[in-house]
Amino acid sequence: MYKFAAILLWALPTFVYAQKTPCDCFVKGSVRDNATKQPLPGALIYLKETRQSATADANGQYKITNVCQGKYTLVCRIVGYRDTDQVINLAHGAEENLQLSETEIHLNDVEIVAQKTPTLLSQPVQAVSGDALAQTRGQSLADALATLTGVTMLQTGASIAKPVIAGLHSNRVLIMNNGVRQEAQQWGSEHAPEIDAFVAQKLVVVKGANSVQYGSDAIGGIILVEPNALPIDAPVGGEVNLVGFSNARQGVASATLEGGLGKWRGFGWRAQGTLKRAGNLKTPNYFLDNTGLSEQNYSLAVGYKRQRFGVEAFYSRFETNIGIFSGAHIGSVSDLQRVFDNGEPFVKSDFSYQIGRPNQLVSHDLLKAKAFYGFKNNNRLTLTFARQYNRRAEYDLHRPLNDARAALNLPELLFRITTLSTDLTLEHAPIAKKITGQVGLSGLYQYNFMDGRPLIPDFELFNVGAFVVERLVQKKWEFEAGLRFDARQLLAYRFVNRVRNDVRLPFRSVSGTLGAVRRFSDALTVRLNVGRAWRAPNVNELFSAGVHHGAAAYEEGNDRLGVENAINLIGNVDYQTKKLGINLSLYHNSIQNYIYFKPQPAPILTVRGAFPYFKATQTDATFSGFDLTTNWALSPRLTHISKLAYLYARDQTNADYLVLIPANRWENTLKLDLGSTKRTSDRWLSVTNLWVARQGNVPPNSDFVPPPPAYSLWNAALHAKFALKPTSGEATTKPSYITLQLAVNNVFDLRYRDYLNRFRYFSDEIGRNLSLKMRLVF
Repeated sequence: MYKFAAILLWALPTFVYAQKTPCDCFVKGSVRDNATKQPLPGALIYLKETRQSATADANGQYKITNVCQGKYTLVCRIVGYRDTDQVINLAHGAEENLQLSETEIHLNDVEIVAQKTPTLLSQPVQAVSGDALAQTRGQSLADALATLTGVTMLQTGASIAKPVIAGLHSNRVLIMNNGVRQEAQQWGSEHAPEIDAFVAQKLVVVKGANSVQYGSDAIGGIILVEPNALPIDAPVGGEVNLVGFSNARQGVASATLEGGLGKWRGFGWRAQGTLKRAGNLKTPNYFLDNTGLSEQNYSLAVGYKRQRFGVEAFYSRFETNIGIFSGAHIGSVSDLQRVFDNGEPFVKSDFSYQIGRPNQLVSHDLLKAKAFYGFKNNNRLTLTFARQYNRRAEYDLHRPLNDARAALNLPELLFRITTLSTDLTLEHAPIAKKITGQVGLSGLYQYNFMDGRPLIPDFELFNVGAFVVERLVQKKWEFEAGLRFDARQLLAYRFVNRVRNDVRLPFRSVSGTLGAVRRFSDALTVRLNVGRAWRAPNVNELFSAGVHHGAAAYEEGNDRLGVENAINLIGNVDYQTKKLGINLSLYHNSIQNYIYFKPQPAPILTVRGAFPYFKATQTDATFSGFDLTTNWALSPRLTHISKLAYLYARDQTNADYLVLIPANRWENTLKLDLGSTKRTSDRWLSVTNLWVARQGNVPPNSDFVPPPPAYSLWNAALHAKFALKPTSGEATTKPSYITLQLAVNNVFDLRYRDYLNRFRYFSDEIGRNLSLKMRLVF
């Protein structure tokens, strides 16, 4: 009976259409990649109203016959590309040639995206792009990502932050910066990603184990920092962003200029730069001494594309000077305990832009070269080479006792790491018109030198990997599976009691993924994925021994640590209509040999002062939770947006909780559309409340101070877009406009502390912060 009803529901739309009008019409055409002009065999083309469909053949050709006269929505889908659709009117026959592009085309306020996606389709994906990304301009990469449900921040003060996905961070979350795996000193809790957020036109978060395509370590997920495709043969254009913040009296300026080379067909280029300057941050009651920031970044890109062949080169430099709150460096254990008890720092100051000791001077250089070639049999080969150089200098509050070294003002810790990486990927032609996929090889060589007071040893790291991912696409179902093998070797050059004792540690393991996507309707999609990932212990977890001044902590490694192994199960339900959108992700991550730095019962006194004491330890752990996002149009002009994140983490070995796990949170926003005029659009007013619970799930007596209480923050924003010149109506004309946004965070200047801020031991979070943002697009 149920099968009969399902068949009846499937056939009913076609039957109704058949009774109305003659059904001898057809639609035909081709499906091609807009950049390479290569056909896309295996693409599924169908009419949304009748569900009549066809599959593109080896030449990218398709034809749908026996269609009734009328108006239809023609939809095209293929693995690796976003869905695209267009409205057609059929009276007899029609030819519709479809071209899927890797670029984003902006037409006034409508954004049409048919962008190739390098992620698994069965895993939930969230993105910040367009106006949503523009609203975060001037903030850090972690701040921009924290606007997504389930993404939080691990902070060291207010100036240093790194993203946390489902309770996991640092080496368990991979960041792909313009297609290159970001490699620096990301093991440190206070080592924020050295990436200029202005480079990105889209930030994508893929939750769940992602080791198959990107290598080991991606236990918690991946973050894709994606610039727009280079504007091949396009006119010169760009944008300018100016941002001002009241707290820290911070100013930010960034500009981008891009275009083609006129008569030199096939070329595109882009130049971008950012300047940032901030002074001491302010809590509701006092300034935070020496918390200024200075940053200078720039990037250059150039590319050339023909029908089957393309090359591009990219270079970026990130450079920053970050002041570390001087009140976090305490001279004795008794003074440190007094700060814990009193809840306020000993050191307070007025506002200043001066950055003194302690501070971090960090620079990161990325050079990338990429080439692809499309074969006549529809295979595509891509080769990517990258070199990264990261220099991190950390200066103590007190100068060295050695007068000669003090006179040179040398850093107490100096890390210099160079990474060379190569990736070769073959996207093969469809098999039996339905199976697509890719195979790949990757290699990585890394060497790190350290000067100054010992913390971690010099080391070399070698990694080679191979993977395969295959996808089967049907009308309602999509299946994918992947397998990867990695071999890694760490060679640490360390000294024990002033005697050199080199250590060679080999690691090798297999990662895998299996997933499915079920599209029940245009509104409802369900995803399910199970993945296996692994992570070798990092050099700091193995051999760290000393004061890490950036984190204001004494850290001790453990050279007996083993490999982390994770099994991740994640399901996602996505329901989207014009009035209501619901996205629900549920996950369970089981990690064997989970490594973390456990706070010790008492602080430790060193010659550099008294510091909280952390030791690397290992246990079996589970991370379970859900992320729920709803978008409800209460009226044509009023929208309610809700983001709820719940996480429950357990130490399974000791039947206890874990430390440094994000507290549960719930964010609610009311957004009022203020309408449009002839020259203004996108005018809106929003009010947001963020409630963060107290993290009560912590082991007893496991921290130096109890977790801070829950808090509730109110934020507000006003936004408008002003057209500078009307669009001529030609497809090649890009409208120029200015957007202005006035916002205030922590409206009521609430005094609070966040559990994931390592400096919560010493000070409050920052107070009220007004911002004014201007964006000029031309």
